[in-house]
Amino acid sequence: MLLLRFQMGSRGLWAWSGMALLVTVASAARGEDWPQWQGPQRDAIWRETGIVDTFPEGGPKVLWRAPVEGGYAGPAVADGRVYVTDFVTSGERKNDPGARPELPGQERVHCLDEKTGKTVWTFTYPCTYRISYPSGPRTTPTVQGGKVYTLGAEGDLVCLDAATGKAVWSRNLPKEYQAETPVWGYSSHVLVDGDKLITLAGGKGSVVVALDKNTGKELWRALDNPELGYCPPSIQEAGGKRQLIIWHPKAINGLDPETGKVYWTEKLEPQYGMSIQIPVRHGDLLYAGGIGNQSLLLKLAADKPAVSEVWRGTNQTAVYSTCGAPFIDEKGILYGACQQGHFRAVDLTTGKRLWETFKPTTGTRFASSGTCFIVKNGDRYFLMSENGDLIIAKLSAAGYEEVSRTHLLAPTNEAFGRPVVWTHPAFANRNIYMRNDKEIVCVSLAK
Repeated sequence: MLLLRFQMGSRGLWAWSGMALLVTVASAARGEDWPQWQGPQRDAIWRETGIVDTFPEGGPKVLWRAPVEGGYAGPAVADGRVYVTDFVTSGERKNDPGARPELPGQERVHCLDEKTGKTVWTFTYPCTYRISYPSGPRTTPTVQGGKVYTLGAEGDLVCLDAATGKAVWSRNLPKEYQAETPVWGYSSHVLVDGDKLITLAGGKGSVVVALDKNTGKELWRALDNPELGYCPPSIQEAGGKRQLIIWHPKAINGLDPETGKVYWTEKLEPQYGMSIQIPVRHGDLLYAGGIGNQSLLLKLAADKPAVSEVWRGTNQTAVYSTCGAPFIDEKGILYGACQQGHFRAVDLTTGKRLWETFKPTTGTRFASSGTCFIVKNGDRYFLMSENGDLIIAKLSAAGYEEVSRTHLLAPTNEAFGRPVVWTHPAFANRNIYMRNDKEIVCVSLAK
C-alpha cells in the first residue's frame, strides 16, 4: 500500500523512496544474525535497535531452553538456525591447570531451530581429550555461504553443510601438521576471508595456515614457533594493504593474507604461552595484552605494511585479558577484564589506568581470570558476567555506571574453586543466546 501511494504521486524518486522504506522495515523485522564469534563484523558490536533499556521485574522472557553437554564454545546464529558444539564423555571432567587427563568421548555440532530450540540435525565424531580444563570445545562456529565451520578442542577442523549437517570436508590439524595440541586446547576462532579459511594449526612453519574454504586444500602456511597460542586471526587494512594479524606466544605479526608473507614482527611474550586476546584497533593504533603484565600498543604505518612501538604496559597500566576480549570505544578508551578480575578502563594513547571495578566480573573480589564478555549496543554495553548475570552498563572515562542487571544462566563450570560460565553469548533477532554445560537458552531482549 505504501509503495503504491508513492507510485501514484510524483513517481521516480518517490517510488524509489517508498521501496527503500519497505526494504528498511522488512530488514528491521528480520533482525540481524550473529554468524561467528564477536558478531557479523567480528567487532563485538550489536547493531540491532528496539532493545530493552532496562530489564523487567522478574527478568526478560525466556523463549526456549535446549539441553547441551560440556563446552566453552559460544553459539552462532544464522539464517534461522543456531549452531553450538559440545563434548560428551563418561569420564570425570576435572579442572586442573597443570594436568591433561585422558578423556575419551565425542564432540558434537548441533543445529537448532532459532525460534523453538528444537534440534534440526547433530553431527558427531569420536574425540579423545588430553587437555587441561576438558569441559568441551572452545571456539564459536563460523557460518558462511551455506556452510558451518567448527574447530574442536583437539584440533578437529570440520566443514559441514549448514542445512543438512553433512560433512563437506574435515582435517585433524595436530596429525596433519605434526603439532601438539595446546595445553588448554585449540581455542582460536577460525576466520573466513574470501575463499580462504584461516586457522592456527601448529607444527614446523605452520603456526597459521590458509585453506580453501570449499575443499579444505592448503593454500599456504606461515610462521614458526614451538607453541601455538590461542589468539584468533584477524584482518586489518593499513599502509595500503590488507594485513593478517597473528599473535603467537613469542610475537605479534602482520602477514599478507593472500600468500602468508610476513610483513612485520614485534616481540610480545605473555606468561605460560597465553597469547589469547585478539588485537584491537582504534584509528592507526593496535593493542594487544596478556597475563604477566605483557602488553603492547603499536602504530600502523600509513604508507606501507609496517608498525612502530608506542608503549609497553606495566603492572600499573594497560589491560591484561584472559577469557574475554577488550573493547575500545570511539573516544579511545580501552575497557577489559584483567587477570585478577579487575574490570578496567585505560586511556589508549598513554596506557594510563582511569578506573577499575569488580562489579561486572566477580562482583566484589579478586579472582584468577575473572571474566566478563563485552558487547556494545548503541550508547551502552551488554556485559555477560562469569556468574551468569547479564548487565546493561554505561562505560566512559568517568567511570562504570550499572543501569540494569538480571540473572540468566547458572554457572555450571568451575575455575580456581569458584563456579563460572565462560562462554561468549550471541546477540541476534533482538535475543541473547547463551550456554553453559547443561543447556543453551534463548532470551528475548526486545523492547
